[in-house]
Amino acid sequence: MDDNTNEKVTPLLAVAWERYAQYDAFAVKRSHSQLRLRSWVSIVGVMATLFAILLQIHPFQSDDLVSWIFKVLLITSPILGSILAAFSSRFYGNADWLTVRAGAEEILKEIYNFRTILQDHADRRAYLEGCLQEIQRQVYRGLGGQAVMQAFTGKLPPYYQANDPQSDPGFKDLNGEEYFSFRVQNQLGYHTQKVNKFQRERIRLQWFILAAGGAGAFLAALGGAFSLWVALTASTTTALIGWQELRNLDATVRNYSKVILELTIISDHWKNLGAEERSTAEYYQMVQSTESILWSQNVEYIKSMQEALTSAKGGEENLVARVLRQSVEQDQEARETSADSAG
Repeated sequence: MDDNTNEKVTPLLAVAWERYAQYDAFAVKRSHSQLRLRSWVSIVGVMATLFAILLQIHPFQSDDLVSWIFKVLLITSPILGSILAAFSSRFYGNADWLTVRAGAEEILKEIYNFRTILQDHADRRAYLEGCLQEIQRQVYRGLGGQAVMQAFTGKLPPYYQANDPQSDPGFKDLNGEEYFSFRVQNQLGYHTQKVNKFQRERIRLQWFILAAGGAGAFLAALGGAFSLWVALTASTTTALIGWQELRNLDATVRNYSKVILELTIISDHWKNLGAEERSTAEYYQMVQSTESILWSQNVEYIKSMQEALTSAKGGEENLVARVLRQSVEQDQEARETSADSAG
């Protein structure tokens, strides 16, 4: 663990960051591996069509090396595609990275509750420890009892950048200004950058799909020998549409846009408050609203995990909700006292 703060590191908080980093690394690696595998399945399918066309153009001749190459590739491509598809279904079909991602985001939410809303509460260590235990059990059950992960050996927190003023060192308790910078502004910038990246990818995919479809129509209109290539453009279009559906870019852009809107509203409200108006109740409300928005974004694509990860907190008012309610009551009492004194 890198020494990125001069303050004493709370052992429990270090454990929470380590568990978050472990889950996050697993989810990122598995997600990227699944996408790479699915992309190769699509590519092999398109290549099989290409080899079939080339074999039609260059008929097989037993004494011709090129013919043998085309024939071998034509035979092996569907086999390879089937193997890749079966492997993807067997080892990635349960979408285990979504289960682990849900656990990582839940831990991150509780880390910020620990360092903000609960920072002066005597029971916060017991609360966070209980959350960590329950989240790990839920992830274990969600993975079907096969939680095979590598230990995390990098720096903690995993995304801390010392040269970035909005990057959170991760271990000290936060005041309102620090939370606003490290969490609200940081996440607003992150989601703005990502939504623009996803939008560019979505536009590129749409152009590629239109281009492939247009090329197919043009080749069909030419007729003759060109008609053979319509099959290639059709398979390319199908592969691109399948990739677009897999990436789920339309829903992702809508989801991130909603997060940006809500975080912008929170940011504007905090900026518009005067120094004397930035009370504990306002601070805690900012934390609660921000964490709820970010967690809701996560739930959008992991709805199946929502009930499992929150079931332990259902029914009874949990510690975070109780502290929030008390802070609002105390702030109201202080305002009334101040008004009486002024009167």
